[in-house]
Amino acid sequence: MDAEHTVRTRAGRVRGTVSQRSENGGVTVHRGIPYAAAPFGDLRFSAPAPAPAWDGVRDCTAFGPPPPQGAQLLGAAPWNARMSPDCLSLTVWSAAREGDRAPVLVWIHGGAYIVGASSEAAYDGTGLAESGLVVVGVNYRVGFEGFGHVPGRPDNRGLLDQAAALRWVRDNVAAFGGDPDNVTVAGESAGAGSVVCLMASPVADGLFRRAIAHSVPGDMITPDTARSVSERVAGAAGVPLDADALAALAPEAVLEAVDAVLSAPSGSSGGVRAKAFTCFAPVVGGPELPLPPLEAVAGGAAAGVDLLTGHNAHEYRLFTELGQSVEIDDEAALELTAARLGLGEGAVAAYRAADPAASPRLLYAAIQGDAVFGEYTVRLAEAHASGGGRAHLFRLAFESPALGGRLGACHALDLPFAFGNLDTDLALFLLDGKPTEAHTALSGRMVAAWRDFAATGDPGWPAVTAGATAVKVWDVEDALSSADAEPLRALWSEVPLTPR
Repeated sequence: MDAEHTVRTRAGRVRGTVSQRSENGGVTVHRGIPYAAAPFGDLRFSAPAPAPAWDGVRDCTAFGPPPPQGAQLLGAAPWNARMSPDCLSLTVWSAAREGDRAPVLVWIHGGAYIVGASSEAAYDGTGLAESGLVVVGVNYRVGFEGFGHVPGRPDNRGLLDQAAALRWVRDNVAAFGGDPDNVTVAGESAGAGSVVCLMASPVADGLFRRAIAHSVPGDMITPDTARSVSERVAGAAGVPLDADALAALAPEAVLEAVDAVLSAPSGSSGGVRAKAFTCFAPVVGGPELPLPPLEAVAGGAAAGVDLLTGHNAHEYRLFTELGQSVEIDDEAALELTAARLGLGEGAVAAYRAADPAASPRLLYAAIQGDAVFGEYTVRLAEAHASGGGRAHLFRLAFESPALGGRLGACHALDLPFAFGNLDTDLALFLLDGKPTEAHTALSGRMVAAWRDFAATGDPGWPAVTAGATAVKVWDVEDALSSADAEPLRALWSEVPLTPR
């Protein structure tokens, strides 16, 4: 990298700039580097194609445009017709220089598979780059563009985009001072689900050495479900479920149809009413993802990939308090919710015993948090260990003081701490003001765990074994359990976590 912050990639030279967040000016950021061609026109709903090469020096000082998405969730970057379709780009933060061999961390953002972009302030990689990593943030197709079933086209286009970005990293990251043989792919929420799918997918085989997955959602779907969802979207758009007919629609027309599907009344589900916030997920059973990830990793499909995974203690409170406008009629509704999830008789009583003062709303959040994120995440670590892999498990117990403490250790609370970005709008909201020394210290420990894991595969605590599920508990005062002592896990032992 020269004094002009210019780097030569295989497609052409790119010019970056010094990160404004860098304390000593040592981190350079190159934004909006295309890793694949714009997925529109003749390439609509196709696997990613190589990005065209260019002459001269490409200015990469501004983030690339987000992929088409609506405004269904916090953090969305809503699409409009004026945006460039050239949305398959990535950003590189690095304090290393060509010739160095720094560990590489590739970040896949979350957003329920329908929203998100690597340009979100919470994902700024400057702090991690200062810790010694080369950080790559990736944009990929979301929603119908990335995961909708289109006849004759691959279902998991978003996963194929992520694999294409990993191939770009393999071929180009050395020019930014990164080690292409020491790549960690990381993500949270839908990003973590993507990471787990990449572990199980033949399209990403050999492209990364380690994986970090925070708050892994178990939500994956079958081809039949994917087709059913797409039939509803096509119907809302007024076209047949046909590749040419769908490709003729403008992205904003598809987004309007998806919003209509998500906004359709679902009625009461046993006294609980909540608006759906996604209808897309990775599709299991095709060439990109032949087996459910739990089954694949238990069978040793990713035995050579080290795994760091974990979840937050009160995941679902983010949605009950901020995202879904959940209404619960009475405690009897909890019994129906538990039965619908496959829990046996006495499950609600067990959750009540674990938190006697909790309202039905909080108990609903606890049950849903385990159903959507907690149990799948822990089971993933155990399955990976049983399949011959090395897995380290954590649980974030630190609770947000925001909204009078109602959020607890909610979904996404881990992000500002793991990235070291405690001064972003997200962090200031979750921390209810400026960070304290205790917050800063916790963040420092989590950043160090990511850095050390990406460098060596060891985050600093014991791995899960066949005989013990060790858990690192992050809090103002950390703890380590030699065996997972979560008393409610036994309730889930007979519940299958399979694609719907």
